[in-house]
Amino acid sequence: MSDWAIIIYCGLITYFTRFSMIALLKKEMFNDKAREILSYVPSAIFPAIIFPAIFLDDFGVFQFEDNPKILAAAIAMIIGILSKNIIATIFTGLASYWFLIFVV
Repeated sequence: MSDWAIIIYCGLITYFTRFSMIALLKKEMFNDKAREILSYVPSAIFPAIIFPAIFLDDFGVFQFEDNPKILAAAIAMIIGILSKNIIATIFTGLASYWFLIFVV
């Protein structure tokens, strides 16, 4: 099996397993307490995805000194809190990160 066929196959499996949960489960199946608990899932998962990208280097070692990602993330977080606009937060974070690695 070629590499592209494996990539497409894995992508389809991933898509359909996630889509089946959305398509088959109805919102009426959950009571209010379950909906309230599930509303916290994105905010619990997001830091687990972002933390390694900011604080760990390519070898999985905690990198705190001379890490422009930390300052760019702090700037993006401040802009996100003040503006409450995800597009402004993303662009500010990217612009500040690029400024720190290419200019400073």
